[in-house]
Amino acid sequence: MRILIIEDEPRMLDLLRRGLEERDCTVMTAMDGETGLQIAAVFEADVIVLDIGLPRCDGYQVMRTLRERAGNARVLMLTARDRGDDIIRGLELGADDYLTKPFSFPELVARLQAITRAHREDTSRKIEAGELAVDPVRRTVTRGRRQIDLSRSEFSLLVSLIRSAGHCVSRQSLMKGVWGSDHEVGSGALDVLVNSLRNKIDAPYPRKLIRTVRRSGYILQFESRDVESVR
Repeated sequence: MRILIIEDEPRMLDLLRRGLEERDCTVMTAMDGETGLQIAAVFEADVIVLDIGLPRCDGYQVMRTLRERAGNARVLMLTARDRGDDIIRGLELGADDYLTKPFSFPELVARLQAITRAHREDTSRKIEAGELAVDPVRRTVTRGRRQIDLSRSEFSLLVSLIRSAGHCVSRQSLMKGVWGSDHEVGSGALDVLVNSLRNKIDAPYPRKLIRTVRRSGYILQFESRDVESVR
């Protein structure tokens, strides 16, 4: 993996860098948010390990800028803040996972592997459900003629829904599809992510596609004859 670590504590940064290089990763580092963004613009990282408490642009600001750039890097946020609101905020901004300090290095490696596995999409076909189309190769989403920009987490959630279009997808399956199965995420994070996706996919249109199935999960609802899979 090609990994960018943005962490302002020198000892932690060095431990992470050496540990990941020993696992044959290519590692770049930055000790503040602004430098991290500059490196991210030219270094094609597979994963960015992002601390929240950074000087010169904190982790939340970095996260927001990364997603505005629509980059492909997955992001694991590191935080000493274990409050639910802090974690949900990071996920809402587009983080793929989070890890609270202190943590074990094997757990960090497992989570990095999990988020790369969780976002490997089937790149062989374009998926269409009525006027909604998802292209896993180009990672684009359109509804009608309008292109919709989604964060990586929103995109993964939509893929999980559209692959089972017309059928209810359980909350557990959706959470696994977005964040993997190697760790637990509170159900509130899923609700926040679904609302964020609805604001982009449904809010501008009179016909709503994403429906809640009470106590079960969510369904992307449409007429079955509208669904096609195009190679």
